[in-house]
Amino acid sequence: MLVSKKELANLKLRSIKSDDLKELAESFGSPTKGTVSDLIKRLIDVPQEKVDKFIKKKYRKLVEMRQGLISDNDLKRELLKVKDFRWGVVQGQLDQKIQTEYVRRFVRYEELLQGVKNKLHDDITHYVIATWYNHWTTVLIEDHISLHSKIVPTLKNNFGVDIFFDGQPFDLKTTYLPRGYSIDDAIRNPKQLAIWMYENQGAQRFGFDNRLFIILADRNNLEESWKLKRDFNFVFNKIDEFFNKAKVSTEDEIVFTFKKRTYTTITKILIITK
Repeated sequence: MLVSKKELANLKLRSIKSDDLKELAESFGSPTKGTVSDLIKRLIDVPQEKVDKFIKKKYRKLVEMRQGLISDNDLKRELLKVKDFRWGVVQGQLDQKIQTEYVRRFVRYEELLQGVKNKLHDDITHYVIATWYNHWTTVLIEDHISLHSKIVPTLKNNFGVDIFFDGQPFDLKTTYLPRGYSIDDAIRNPKQLAIWMYENQGAQRFGFDNRLFIILADRNNLEESWKLKRDFNFVFNKIDEFFNKAKVSTEDEIVFTFKKRTYTTITKILIITK
């Protein structure tokens, strides 16, 4: 459901770290003592454009701090070094794999070490590389989105909210087309794809918050879609085109079912193909 202006103001203020909230309160001449809830109550009616400006300035400083460790151009060059993308281990099941395939399987010490050297080392290496690649490509994409003029980012981890766009909160999800899903079907009916994504999410990470999906798909070879994620000039241009034109309304509502319960939420979906 679309949130009200009051709810939006509350969510924005809750996305600001407590020290920054105090700084914001001070800039308005408001008392800085009390809990976070106290500060939010005092700031709830301040002009939203000033809150947005404050958040954007703080976020830009966070990006600059990250760029102090490695520039965007250098980071992009590092990501180009990845030649092969495969998990090796199912995400979240590394300990189970070690237990079932090594700890409980081998009874002789030398055979255990040889097994680790022959297979587990490569599996873990692939897993770490894939996770590293996904993390840093996502950082660059989400920083680009968050610095867009029509976006207000969050300043701390705020479950279910990464950005505010057109007066609504969104959880950002950058991912690939689900295995077996037709690109043509996705482009023809993106809402149905969004419903599929909600209904097939893992139970441990279940959520029905507003989501903005960025789906990457290589038309010629879906298995190579991971490379599209680091084609930053192309991806960034598509993202900018989307946010320059997109609007949020009740037409973006979808209804989905999860574990026999029905949910209504707002979703936007951008499918980037090449």
